[in-house]
Amino acid sequence: MQKLLNTIICGDCIEVLGRISEPFADLIFADPPFNIGYKYDKYYDKVKKKNYIDWTKDWMTICKKVLKPHGSFYIAIGDEYAANVKIIADELGLFMRNWIIWHYTFGQQTKNKFARVHTHIFYFVNDKNNFTFNDHAVRTPSDRQLIYNDRRANPVGKIPDDVWDEYSRVCGTFKQRCGWHPCQMPENLLKRIIAASSNPADCVLDPFCGSGTTAVVAYQLGRNYVGVEISEKYVKNADNRLNQLKNKQSENLFFDTNELNEIKRLLSDIKIPIKEITADKKTLELFANQFAVRMNNHKKYSSEKLVAALEDLAD
Repeated sequence: MQKLLNTIICGDCIEVLGRISEPFADLIFADPPFNIGYKYDKYYDKVKKKNYIDWTKDWMTICKKVLKPHGSFYIAIGDEYAANVKIIADELGLFMRNWIIWHYTFGQQTKNKFARVHTHIFYFVNDKNNFTFNDHAVRTPSDRQLIYNDRRANPVGKIPDDVWDEYSRVCGTFKQRCGWHPCQMPENLLKRIIAASSNPADCVLDPFCGSGTTAVVAYQLGRNYVGVEISEKYVKNADNRLNQLKNKQSENLFFDTNELNEIKRLLSDIKIPIKEITADKKTLELFANQFAVRMNNHKKYSSEKLVAALEDLAD
């Protein structure tokens, strides 16, 4: 198993993972085809309903077998088969922690029904009493802190709700957009999941690796990754994306790459413009405190250096 770490394997996930005899994944994130007609390189995304449900049960069963006893399993899915995923998970003995709604802008255009602007993300665990959840890594300042100056506010911030509206879909004009894959997940959404439900050096598995976002984020957060992808083209492009990231070094004088990634992730989560943070002493203090909570390393961070890093990001 060790030789598979930090690789993206070209093949069918049911066949590839079926050859592995022992659980190895601390966290699985799966974003399978939704059976709604996307044009993928090596997969036909419009099969009979029964066949799709049977296939879903097959790949979920295989993933469950390679998930460690304390492991977590996230699945992104559309409206059409969300109920089926939940039923299959129950049959497999998985425990649901959250039924998350990812609400985004740039929804699908419609003419005779309301536009769909959400995706379901199920959060399951193998053992309801033994699992990883790093609350410090995902907390954000609460409205009690930011708006109301309420003394009852928890000084370490709040845990996000189960409706996530911080992350837009990755559209064609976005800098993050790869352009060679039709369905790319936003990095910051994966950062929330991986930061919360795994620890450094843990193994994160993506059985439908696609554009490679899960592997990219796992690497950024100091986790090992294993990706499985049926398209040779997507594997090659995802590997290139990873290599570009690995060759990129931080140019900031005060913060290392991990710290800069966390600053960017916190900015995305709280949705406050950089100029507003640096211009207001109270907001800057809250941002600095939340940043320290997330880093969880007992290190003190200078507000002046944090302002400099934020202003660099704003340029």
